[in-house]
Amino acid sequence: MRSLLVIAMVVAGLALGDGGARAAVPDRWGFALVDTTSGVPSLSHQAGSWPPGFTVQVSPGAVGQVVVKFPQIGTPKGGVVHVTAISPAPEWCQVQKWGQSGPDEMVAVQCYKYGGGPVWARFAIVFSESSGKLPPPQAFGYVYWNGGGIVSQHNSAGAPNSVTPTGPGEWLVDLPGLGSSGPAGNIQVTAVDPQQPARCKVAKWGSNPSVQQIVVRCHDKVDKPLKTGWTLTYHRERAVTGAAIPPKNFAYTFDNQPASPGPYVPAPPAVSYNSQGAVNIVQTAGAGLRMVRFLKVGVLPDDVQVTAYGPGPEYCNLQAPWGTGGGDAIVRNVVCYKGTGRLDHPSFVTYLSAY
Repeated sequence: MRSLLVIAMVVAGLALGDGGARAAVPDRWGFALVDTTSGVPSLSHQAGSWPPGFTVQVSPGAVGQVVVKFPQIGTPKGGVVHVTAISPAPEWCQVQKWGQSGPDEMVAVQCYKYGGGPVWARFAIVFSESSGKLPPPQAFGYVYWNGGGIVSQHNSAGAPNSVTPTGPGEWLVDLPGLGSSGPAGNIQVTAVDPQQPARCKVAKWGSNPSVQQIVVRCHDKVDKPLKTGWTLTYHRERAVTGAAIPPKNFAYTFDNQPASPGPYVPAPPAVSYNSQGAVNIVQTAGAGLRMVRFLKVGVLPDDVQVTAYGPGPEYCNLQAPWGTGGGDAIVRNVVCYKGTGRLDHPSFVTYLSAY
């Protein structure tokens, strides 16, 4: 009987004993490609930890606003949300708020065009809530900062994360215990503001063996620094939801040479991970356009998130929905802007399959 119990706990992602104990990461998760303002969005690009028979539902709000319902995964613990606009125009999407409503998790998303006008845009969204520890080198952590304090957080080393305001629209995030000897992993950042246009990015990233240090910067409807809320997720050798095996298919990369026409494989290898042991390839597709291919991990349903990197007000989105072909996931394209003009700019890109 005890042997059967041990086997059941291992299958569920749990381990016996205090030193190596960890709960499943994540506890709840879901993603969707929202391509409609009402009803059920694309079934090819939605999945989650809800029971069979349920689907994501969306409903319209004000201009450019959509409320997303993730069924049966509501949590009072907050979790973390990221969204990425899917548009050929200089637009972005942000989270306004989210929370539990009965058994469900509700997320209000608002999209804007540069200059602050509300606009309908398709977007990719991912939600997760996690607990428990992970053995290095795997690492996972997130922070939701509401503009004045940490509302929800997770750290797979069991240490408390911290946020320190360092200037107008700028914060230093410390993720202790998730460090690495050099750059490793991937970072996603999303603005959270219920009242005004806001966009946020990774301004700077420093890794050492004891801590990941990440500078977040946010800007308003044009390019002024802005005090606002935001979410940040750091993941290393895990999917952006914190999950692994399943999914067996996930990947991330850091396009840190945006001026390179490519095709090239981003370096060092630790910033361009592929769960199938294949490579991730980046190349130009035109001014400000970058095609990313995640080889051998393209399995539906799936999700892609993008975050810009650098100290300025530049921002990035997806020009069109990604695709799969020959077992690969093909992002065509990541598009980055300064103002309304496209430009080559560094970005973090992460890919997640449900399987």
